Amino acid sequence: MFQASPASPSQSMADQHESIDLMSPPVDPSAAAGHSWFPAPPPPMYSCTLTPELVHKAREELQEKPEWRLRDVQALRDMILKEQPNLRTRLDDAFLLRFLRARKFDYDRALQLLLNYHAGRKAWPEVFQDLKPSTVKHVLDLGFLTVLPQPDPSGRYILCLRPGKWKPNDYPFVDNVRAIYLTLEKLIQPEETQVNGIVILADYTGVGMSQASNPGPFLAKKVVSILQDGFPIRIKAVNIINEPRIFKGIFAIIKPFLKEKMAERPVLQNNEKMEGQAFAFQGNELKLPAPLPWVLLNLLRGVPFVFRQTCAGNANQLLAQH
Repeated sequence: MFQASPASPSQSMADQHESIDLMSPPVDPSAAAGHSWFPAPPPPMYSCTLTPELVHKAREELQEKPEWRLRDVQALRDMILKEQPNLRTRLDDAFLLRFLRARKFDYDRALQLLLNYHAGRKAWPEVFQDLKPSTVKHVLDLGFLTVLPQPDPSGRYILCLRPGKWKPNDYPFVDNVRAIYLTLEKLIQPEETQVNGIVILADYTGVGMSQASNPGPFLAKKVVSILQDGFPIRIKAVNIINEPRIFKGIFAIIKPFLKEKMAERPVLQNNEKMEGQAFAFQGNELKLPAPLPWVLLNLLRGVPFVFRQTCAGNANQLLAQH
């Protein structure tokens, strides 16, 4: 096993670089420190990019105090080095801050989240091996998921899922999980998202028994485990639209694995609640009805969706609409 060590500059771009392998361990610069032609690089310095409003929000909601921020990061780093000396992980400030914010600066819970984050990668190599934009291009081209280019009024970016687009005979369910995970890795990079969290909008139009029954309880449990216990992101709301009659059966498969707080998040925006109106995708736009009793009405009207992402060339543009 490798000793835990600060990330190298190349590793700090792990979420953006096309050729990065999320299963690979971080480079230990100390291993090359003895060679004058390859000196150990200094650890990247953290620079806060939050607005004064978000600094205040982070203080109120996450117990993040700017004057103690780096002290808290160092405390988590010391815990990792002392309690998990063989953990192969990044130790730079920006990376560790994600876990502290996701667990409201509770050191123990942040450390456990970090351990879950890495344990999930080891336990599910089919998802994390060779995970890069080009390997999920077919999922993105299909329109299974996308991210709205603008946040909602609370500053939360919206991850849109359309499981009805997936045909089980075309490719395995695990490819959808790979695309979701890679999208989350991209979304969590900005500090704004770490503070504000995200919203999930799931459109179940076209979902039938083939999609509902294919993952099964085993895969459903692994996906839920990643989302609620194994990734440093705050899922603030889950809105479900156009749910089919079999949705109760779908949710029954997932619910046993949800924590109470997460189980209360899904909100069904069904046709009856919307006075006979419904969301509809037409081409590359989400057509919204009026009146619509939902805060996203004013935000989303006429906003284009990006259903095709080009992975060739510059992979940094993948999911860069936010």
